[in-house]
Amino acid sequence: MKTFLNPPQIGANALPVKAKIVCVIALFFLASFLRAQLVLEPPSETFYKKELTIARKVNGYIPIREADVIWAKRVYRKIDLREKFNQSLYYPDVPTLSNKSLFDVIKQGILAKEIYAFDNPVFDTEYKTKMSQEDLENLFFPIDSMEVEDPNNPGIFKIMGSINELTSANIKAWWVKEDWFFNKQSGTMEVRINGLCPLKEKLDPTTGEVLGYMPLFWVYFPQCQPILAKTEVYNTKNYVQRISYDDLFRKRMFSSTIFKDSNVYDRSINSYASGVDALLEAERIKEDIFNMEHDMWHL
Repeated sequence: MKTFLNPPQIGANALPVKAKIVCVIALFFLASFLRAQLVLEPPSETFYKKELTIARKVNGYIPIREADVIWAKRVYRKIDLREKFNQSLYYPDVPTLSNKSLFDVIKQGILAKEIYAFDNPVFDTEYKTKMSQEDLENLFFPIDSMEVEDPNNPGIFKIMGSINELTSANIKAWWVKEDWFFNKQSGTMEVRINGLCPLKEKLDPTTGEVLGYMPLFWVYFPQCQPILAKTEVYNTKNYVQRISYDDLFRKRMFSSTIFKDSNVYDRSINSYASGVDALLEAERIKEDIFNMEHDMWHL
């Protein structure tokens, strides 16, 4: 019978070095797994992860040669957001995670310096005057001053200022500048949107009566397309199948009225027609564009 002066010890010290390393790694992954199970998942608006719209890119137009354009006309349209068909461009008043109005999308792009805004929209439609950061802050976040009586000193008034942010609820219409042209290569009439301009209601300071619309700035549409292509528009027919703002303008899914076209006088329709006559003139311009495409086949 053999006897041992120092019997072998069974325990952690008896394990080889490699076994110790394996145990430490296993315990580390086990602790990480248990910690991950304890962390709650953040709340999600939908039961699926939205990836299609975020990864969407702009489908560029086919390049057009000057020699292929044998006829063209510039047209200015007005999109009235009070019309039911255009409500997708106006709502929501307050942006949410999944829905934003057209003005909120453009405003966010301008503040992020991804879109340039151009001043003097009535007399300058060629993007000559770029708005400065100070001008944009005064436009989007104007400060209204008013006299307020000091509660500690009755009879003494102080001038207090409050920020009155320009929101989507203030925008009631849009101007659209677009070019219609006949493409000789395809033999079709095509259109390219060139610019957008938001219009704000102009109110009487005393009565609050609406006096008209005040254009704010022009934005170059091709510069806006990368942002518009990644922003969804609410679909009234199907909540899941949505399109982007870029798709909306490409597919002409808006209602508008022509108020000006390219002419030698550079004047709008309202300068020489009003009421029903102005609407008939707008329809005449639209019919001329429609008939031109058919007349090109008989030249």
